[in-house]
Amino acid sequence: MKDLLPLLLLVSQSLAGTVKQANRASLGPIGTSNPNILTGGTVQTDAPPLSSFFKDLKGPYPTNGWWAPYAAPPGKGTAAGPFPYESSLDGYGICFGIGQDRQFDGTSVKVPTQLDYRASFSEHSGDFDDHKATAFDTQTVTIQYFQGNSSMKAYLVPGSPYMTFQYKSATPLLATLNGGIKSLNGKALSGGNTVRHRGTKFTIIDTKGTTYLIYSDRSIKLTAKAENNNKGTLSADGKFSGILRMVMLRDPNHQKLLDAHSKVYPISLSQDYSISGDSGTVIFKWKTKGTGDLLMLTWPHHREVLQNPNSPGPSTLSYLTLKGWMYPTLGNTWRLTYKLTSITWNAPRDVDPSCKESVVNGLKYEVNQLDPSKAPAPNEFYYWGGTLAAKSRLALIAKDLIDPVIKYLKASFDNWFSATNKALPAYETTWGGVINKEGATNAWVDFGNGYFNDHHFHYGYFLHIAAVISKYDSDWLAQHREYVTFFARDIINPSLDDPFFPITRCLDWFAGHSWASGIANGAGSRDQESVGEAVNGYYGAMLWATVALSPEHANFARLLLAIEQQAAKTYWHLDPSAGKDDAMNPYPEAEFRDLITVGNVMDWQTGAWLFWGAEKVQIAAIQILPVTPVNEVMYDTEWVSNVFSYTMPELANASYADSWKSVIYAAYSNANPQEAAAWSANLSDWGSGNTYTNELYFISTRPNPNGQPICGSLPQNPYGDYKIQATSGKYIVSAANGGQLSASSNSSNSASVFSSAYVPNAGTLQLTSNKQYVTADQSGTYSLSAARAIADAWERFTIRQKVGESQGVYSIKAASNGKYVRVGSDGTLINDGAVESDATGFRFIKV
Repeated sequence: MKDLLPLLLLVSQSLAGTVKQANRASLGPIGTSNPNILTGGTVQTDAPPLSSFFKDLKGPYPTNGWWAPYAAPPGKGTAAGPFPYESSLDGYGICFGIGQDRQFDGTSVKVPTQLDYRASFSEHSGDFDDHKATAFDTQTVTIQYFQGNSSMKAYLVPGSPYMTFQYKSATPLLATLNGGIKSLNGKALSGGNTVRHRGTKFTIIDTKGTTYLIYSDRSIKLTAKAENNNKGTLSADGKFSGILRMVMLRDPNHQKLLDAHSKVYPISLSQDYSISGDSGTVIFKWKTKGTGDLLMLTWPHHREVLQNPNSPGPSTLSYLTLKGWMYPTLGNTWRLTYKLTSITWNAPRDVDPSCKESVVNGLKYEVNQLDPSKAPAPNEFYYWGGTLAAKSRLALIAKDLIDPVIKYLKASFDNWFSATNKALPAYETTWGGVINKEGATNAWVDFGNGYFNDHHFHYGYFLHIAAVISKYDSDWLAQHREYVTFFARDIINPSLDDPFFPITRCLDWFAGHSWASGIANGAGSRDQESVGEAVNGYYGAMLWATVALSPEHANFARLLLAIEQQAAKTYWHLDPSAGKDDAMNPYPEAEFRDLITVGNVMDWQTGAWLFWGAEKVQIAAIQILPVTPVNEVMYDTEWVSNVFSYTMPELANASYADSWKSVIYAAYSNANPQEAAAWSANLSDWGSGNTYTNELYFISTRPNPNGQPICGSLPQNPYGDYKIQATSGKYIVSAANGGQLSASSNSSNSASVFSSAYVPNAGTLQLTSNKQYVTADQSGTYSLSAARAIADAWERFTIRQKVGESQGVYSIKAASNGKYVRVGSDGTLINDGAVESDATGFRFIKV
């Protein structure tokens, strides 16, 4: 065994001390060079930002933020905020409201968008071009509607309970969008009637029973008109220059707190970062006007990490949103402190001794399969990235087998530097970002990459691969550092001083997680399915920063990684044991939490479903993958244990894909590595984004408090040359024409001889007489035959001791379809057994 040990990188690795240096926020840019040197050059999307919206502001522009629907054509989509409100823009003004019809349909929690009012002014013509953004930052945006000398500004700030409008020489006009007006300041209205009131505070109730308070910073006369039960207006009696604030009053008991803090309002936000060792702090500081303490609202993920909050009790103010209850806190500065991981390339523990031989055998086999002459030329980012990133992990696990892995990775990756490659990275000039050039005018290419969908998913893999190559090839790094860094700048740029990329494209700093949605379909509903790949986006960026950028930028990527992992545990991992009124629980619905894992978080619904699959193993696995050492932070033992139990009916069913099962077993090993190793030993496929070696390496480096061997004696195929006998007594014979296998001989003398050879967790069977491999049809309708010159997926079989049979009697499972082999009525071997008990028992008799 000792001679195997040098193959493994057995020492745990953490971030180098230089990467742990404290640094401040105001990070300089990662780079400022022009991305026009990309092989695809420059390109323009067919969905550029509305020119009228950004008429006075220079790019680059945010593409994935909560307010992207304001800027992406046609500019009329519903924005994911500023929560607790949702909003949209029309020709006259800003439409907003708070959804109150929270629903659970058995799969999803939904809060359909509800627009209550439109804020405008009577001088505005309704021309959609007569509004624009006047400022934006990492969270807020300021919108101005204008007509001649009259204007209205809206300070749209996530977390503010108030909607704030600044009028200048304009006549405020508020129109109902969800019913008519029932009363103003306690005076009832009916169709056609009007009620007037002068003052600085107003209470307006609509015909659906929704109450809003209106605050003015100076005396104003408002007239409420109920045109009918579905339409009403509230207008000033003349031009007004001042502030109006509107806030939904959900409970009369909330009025005291809202009154007390109505005179101070946020207009923008500055953001800072402080990192020391393994602790990272994000500082939100809102710029305010007016007097008093700023009143803001927190979500569960804020409350978990907010330092020294000055928070009135939940009874003083609350709004139930899709992400749970928003509760009040006072002050214009928040400090949100996250625990940062010290894990980088490899697990912080050595491979368990009981697993070393199996890991080494798998590593040798899988590295031997890598032929640089057959390395794939990428034709898109996503699938190429997931596949190559999985291969790159082999270099990190190996020690003496690094070189062939790196040669393979470079042979594939270097196609990105060729202008003749099918997929060409190009710089999109209207928004600002690196895209798949072919997708600039086709949202179906690469999952909408050209419309800025999924960039953190795609480029996390890309950067991971490049980081591994660079770790072992400094010349390659020196040659390609700037080119690859364009992709890091695309997703983790921390600075306004980068003239080509927006700050942290995908991360919504207030929501506490990323959005995968870009500008496609008018930047429709924000959503993110695969939180595991979002985490990997920042992990890949962290690895690249570790080898190619500054320690400060590596730390910044660590911070982004911690934020996304916290979000995963808060909003994607469901906890059946959480209390309904627990302040950290975003989902009061117990039936929803029983579904264990969220598949998709959107701005108006969150559900245990995917756009592309309905299996429990798919919904869970896509939140887990890819399996990397850093994700032990995210695989908390309670959740992975619940996932394992919840998906067990599918895990135990051969008709569900092993590729999904593999990542569930890997995650479960954080709770029970021995049981995970035993289940993993039955896999025959790890999908394109995982490998046998990576799977077993992860399992074998888990915390192991009971000290028992993790791998024990893992089952394996019998290897060598054998004759095979069914328990009926008949020997297996290969027919001369076509190699069809049947249990048809009564004598071992006429039995065929098969050579059983190793593949991870399984093996191949090769007929020694003609060197043809046994193959099993994927449909399970044709008999097995020895008819393939080369062994691939359909030529793999898992051979294990058959349950309930005497020692040495085996079942055979075909990797082609996960079905078990049995002897049919005509004696031929068929792979159509759904469960192990359907399998025929076979004895392997050594030759």
